[in-house]
Amino acid sequence: MRKLTVNTFLSLDGVMQAPGGPREDGEGGFSQGGWSVNYWDDRMGGMMGDFMAEPFDLVLGRRTYDIFAAHWPHTSEELGSGPLNNAVKYVASRGKPDLSWEKSVLLVGDAAESVAELKQGDGPELQVHGSGDLLQTLIGADLIDEYRLWIFPVLLGPGKRLFAGGTVPAGLRLIDSTASTTGVVISTYAPAGKIVPGSFEL
Repeated sequence: MRKLTVNTFLSLDGVMQAPGGPREDGEGGFSQGGWSVNYWDDRMGGMMGDFMAEPFDLVLGRRTYDIFAAHWPHTSEELGSGPLNNAVKYVASRGKPDLSWEKSVLLVGDAAESVAELKQGDGPELQVHGSGDLLQTLIGADLIDEYRLWIFPVLLGPGKRLFAGGTVPAGLRLIDSTASTTGVVISTYAPAGKIVPGSFEL
């Protein structure tokens, strides 16, 4: 059984849209692209390096795949391109994307069913980066084994959110948490079953 891990940058109010640049994703009139860039420090870089040091494959939505494919094959290994270029890239798309980035595979049919089948096979951890629309499908199908959330001290207002309207109520268990020198809180959570309600009423 392969673990499916989400690695997501979030604003404090839950927005995940276009953290890396102003032209990354302007859908819906989003104008705050690049909001994460100026918060990076050496600690965050080291954590990301550790995170990507172990073997993994990628599960990506079409938009994130196109962004990655336009950047990482043309970047030196010193800047972290090696693990991403060497990973198998499973791409969820209803269209016919250009899969010229090496080791790219189109997921055919229903995305949730295809990813569930991948999880049943052999191989390294499956990682989802970005891919907001795909994540809504995977969260709704209860396929996520671990959330690695990088929460930045910024409020963005409107924008695409990791936990949107289709999120199924569930408990989470904190596995690890640390903070950067710039106030970014990096926390890892695992599913913890159904919510058990209580009451403070007298």
